[in-house]
Amino acid sequence: MELGPHAAYIWSAYAVVAATLAALIGWLIVDGRRQQRLIDEFEARSTPRSRN
Repeated sequence: MELGPHAAYIWSAYAVVAATLAALIGWLIVDGRRQQRLIDEFEARSTPRSRN
């Protein structure tokens, strides 16, 4: 694949996008786990409710 004289710019742009997507996916995983821990803590502290 020939990218011409701008190959370095194109590849670096792809690298920045890939790194950004990886960081966002990582953040979503970490934040999802944190949110689940908070939900579990709230559920443990709450009073049990009866289901009718």
